[in-house]
Amino acid sequence: MTAEPRASTARFPVTAAYAGTARIDELRATEYRHLDRDGGVYLDYTGAGVAARAQIIAHHDRLLAGLYSNPHSENLTSEAAGGLVESARRAVLDFFRADPGEYAVVFTPNASGACRLVGEAYGFGRGRRLVLTWDNHNSVNGIREYARAARSPVRYVPPAGPDLRVAEADVLAALAARAGRPWSRRSGPVGLFAYPAQSNFTGVQHPLDWVDLAHQHGYDVLLDAAAFAPTNQLDLTVVRPDFVCLSWYKLFGYPTGVGALLARRAALGRLRRPWFAGGTIRAVSVQGDWHQPMGDETGFEDGTLNFLSIPDVEFGLRWLDSIGVDLIHTRVGLLTGWLLERLTALRHRNGQPLVRLYGPSTGNARGGTVAFNFCYPDGTLVDERLVAYETSAAGFALRTGCFCNPGSAEAAFGINPGLLRGTNLAHVGTIDQHLAALGLPTGGAVRVSFGLASTAADAERFLAFIESTYLDRDGPADVRLAPRIRC
Repeated sequence: MTAEPRASTARFPVTAAYAGTARIDELRATEYRHLDRDGGVYLDYTGAGVAARAQIIAHHDRLLAGLYSNPHSENLTSEAAGGLVESARRAVLDFFRADPGEYAVVFTPNASGACRLVGEAYGFGRGRRLVLTWDNHNSVNGIREYARAARSPVRYVPPAGPDLRVAEADVLAALAARAGRPWSRRSGPVGLFAYPAQSNFTGVQHPLDWVDLAHQHGYDVLLDAAAFAPTNQLDLTVVRPDFVCLSWYKLFGYPTGVGALLARRAALGRLRRPWFAGGTIRAVSVQGDWHQPMGDETGFEDGTLNFLSIPDVEFGLRWLDSIGVDLIHTRVGLLTGWLLERLTALRHRNGQPLVRLYGPSTGNARGGTVAFNFCYPDGTLVDERLVAYETSAAGFALRTGCFCNPGSAEAAFGINPGLLRGTNLAHVGTIDQHLAALGLPTGGAVRVSFGLASTAADAERFLAFIESTYLDRDGPADVRLAPRIRC
């Protein structure tokens, strides 16, 4: 039986710093008023940003004001489309302060598509290594399959400590652990180092200084900025990764289906694609059995680009600029810090903590992504599927599971590596049987995340809900939970 809920008295403190972000409250009441139309609370900004009314109107007005066609053609409508695509490329470079002589923009379907472009075309082989942090999205983890197919050594760097941060000493050890003669620039890169600027699981922000560190050890660097860029400045005159992967809907909600690979032109020139497609070649012969790739970024853009949506990227970037990424960063940091403080202070009447947090418990060097599980008074975990069911029924949009980041999940849940090597889905019938074989009490965590349009009321309402729903709760509700279908 559930104990009588206790009323929450927690209110977000409206400090001078928070008052300085009042522009976001004005936008919430105008451009983002659809977030409040049905009384729900959106807390999944790491999953997807939200679109402003102005973005949708701009898309609508542009399509009705002109005619645009395939940029590969040569007519006025194709030239109009191509001009908007090239304008969007310049806008991307401007937003990240990237020198167009040093960086190129390749439009992709999403950040995953950008990672795949690098993985399939990178010069892996016995002499080139792949080093990754445990804390990586599966779209980055998947690059290891290309590396292993080419017989490249693959090494993972684990996190250390309760904050689930990766120690720089461990990164250094992994980068330095290579056989053969010392690296020199004349010998070319020794491999690829791939890591996220910000974890999509814990919110940990890994040091951007690692880019230079890896370069000093002879590595190309792939920086996953999908979770970082929506609320943080990434200045490519200061930090110069070889590859940056992005999804635009993460930054400003719309358009979906468009991402980008920002690549240093020198690094892009070293990639060798395993195939070609329409739009990527200068010339090709069937009878002669040869082809000549395009020598610029268009050689990596397969087929016809999404020319009706790519111009929306430029509008979205201008929109973010008009608000100010630093302003968004401040607002998100204040909300995250307050929620962390409140979550870690919550206790059942018997003194046991309500929340088991995964990642940093303060706002230091972290983003607006917070992962945790709720605990019953006896310390057992509340099934994340039950939380998904109950929060959804109450109007909260959040995420549960492992968030496509198995390395962070394995570290958070303390899974024995020996069990993982001896247990795989080929030997069990369902994901739930797999979890049972690993001895896990639940199949994932709960993740809430703040973003561009978040307000103090969002955080307050979520806190009030969890206090009234999970504090002093003796056991699960009588709800039949659906089986898990993926990790």
